[in-house]
Order: sequence, then structure tokens, then C-alpha cells
Amino acid sequence: MNSKDQNVLTCTFGKEVHEGLTAFPKYLSSKFFYDEVGDKLFQQIMELPEYYLTNAEYDIFQLHKSDILKSFDEDKKGFDLIELGAGDGKKTKVLLSELLDKKYPVTYHPIDISENAIDGLVNNLAKEFPDLDVEGEIGEYFEVLDRLQHISNRKKVIMVLGSNIGNLLHPRAIQFLKKLNAAMHPDDLIFMGFDQKKHPQKVLDAYNDKSGVTEAFNKNVLARINKELGGNFDLDAFIHWEVYDPESGTAKSYLVSTKKQTVDINCLSLQVHFEAWESIHTEISQKYDDDTVNWLAKESGLQITESFTDKNQYYKNYVFKKSE
Repeated sequence: MNSKDQNVLTCTFGKEVHEGLTAFPKYLSSKFFYDEVGDKLFQQIMELPEYYLTNAEYDIFQLHKSDILKSFDEDKKGFDLIELGAGDGKKTKVLLSELLDKKYPVTYHPIDISENAIDGLVNNLAKEFPDLDVEGEIGEYFEVLDRLQHISNRKKVIMVLGSNIGNLLHPRAIQFLKKLNAAMHPDDLIFMGFDQKKHPQKVLDAYNDKSGVTEAFNKNVLARINKELGGNFDLDAFIHWEVYDPESGTAKSYLVSTKKQTVDINCLSLQVHFEAWESIHTEISQKYDDDTVNWLAKESGLQITESFTDKNQYYKNYVFKKSE
């Protein structure tokens, strides 16, 4: 990342932190959990027995990889595989291996907000799949969408795994899907993961593990404010709290102040006052069923062509095309 890009991301971080901590109620975006420390914490989360999501989607790829690729490009004419929020690429590597084995002409474009994640993934793929054409990009989803139309003249498959769509409430999810739609040519596809509704305790446990890794992951946004913006958050003065509404399918994460306190953020010339038990909303993790996903697609000018699920039916990946 060049210094200009680094400055843009730093400015974005400071701007959104200022907006979130001066709002009522307070909030911070979960996208800022991620830096080198946050990436490692999320790797640990994905290994936790409570966090079923990664294994469920990995199971889908292992069970259905051949059919998934046929749904993308049955005639092997070639396409660009664009992954938003690529992370470490663990699940995607199952598809990439199958792509190479079956000789699909493809260029893989992993995109992530984390420079650390993209650099690590690109370097790793160069060693693991030296014959694969990889072009990594750093940036936020909505900033990258405008560039998607111009990557090449080939068919595009836009892939969003890990239930990233679940970080958005329905109105913003529709907005996101509409922007994806606007970036698509008529034969382009979207391949997207949606965590399914299930026993409420299963959901709560996934975001509130007993070992405290998820709590540390949420608190990493405060640690980043301290490190990058000159804050003085006392991380021990906040607890992580998770709630889940089975009616709406919305899980929410909070950091709750255990006492009345004031936090200074020098780079923003900002003092933030907290009452005892006041919260900062940090994350939304939406859960779905087929009816909800069909509704989201219809509202966004899309339609579902296929779906794939794991053996426990915890999770589904849907293929979307433009509505005719």
C-alpha cells in the first residue's frame, strides 16, 4: 500500500470513529476490528468449536465444489473471480484448486480492507498455486465496486463469503446488492454466503465464546483507536455483550462501559463521555431463511439461480443473476 492509500484509510478510520462515538447511541463499525492483531484474532475465532460458520461454508465447498464451478461457467469460457473480503482464503482455496484441476481459465481478484490479509494471501497463493493468475487489491467494498466493471471484458463472478452480507441490516443489504447489480454485466453472477436461522443458543455461543477471543476481537477496535488515533481507552473497563433476536434473525454485539468514564482521543481532539453501563454497538450478524433471501434478491433486481448448503443446513451459498 502506498502512503496515499494509507492516509486515506487512516482518515476514513478517524472520520468514522468521530461520527460513531459522538452519536447517540454510540457505535463503531466492525470493519475496524481488522488489523494485524485483529486478523490473528479472527483466525483464532474461526478455529473455535463454537464458531460453526467457517466449517459449515468449508463443508459446502468440499461437498459441492464441482457443481459450484459448473454454475459459474459450465462451458469453461473463462471468467474473473472477484472476492470481496477475501481474508486468508482458506475456503476459496478449495475452489481455486478445483479450478486449476479442471482447467478453468480464470483470474482471481481477492479484495480486502486489510493490507496484511491481502499481502499474506497473495504471497501464500503464489507458493501454493504458482500457475494461478492472482491480482490482489486493498480497499473497502463500496470503493472497489466502481472498479469492478473495468477489470476485464470477461464474465465476472463476484464472491462474498463468510456471511459478510450479515454485517448489514436489510435496507443496507439491499443497497449493497443493488450496487453489485449496477456493477454487473448481463451474464455476470454473484456467489454469496448467508448464515441460516437456527437454535438461538447456537447463534449466541458463536459470538460469545467462553475463552474470550471474540471479546478481544471486538475490543481490538478500541485498541486500534488507542494506537492509531492517540486514544486512552481502558479496555478492562468495557465488557463484551451479545444478544440475538430470533424473530428478526439479528445478532448484535456491544462493548459496555462498566463505569462512568471519559476517554480522550488526541488525534481527533475529542473527549468521549460514558455513563456507567452505556454501550457501543460494534457488530450486526444477520441470520436468514430462503424467504428472506428471495425478498432481498427481488428488491435488488436479482434472482436466485442455485443454492448450496452444508450437511447440517446451518449455512447456504446462493448464486444470483440479474433479473430478466
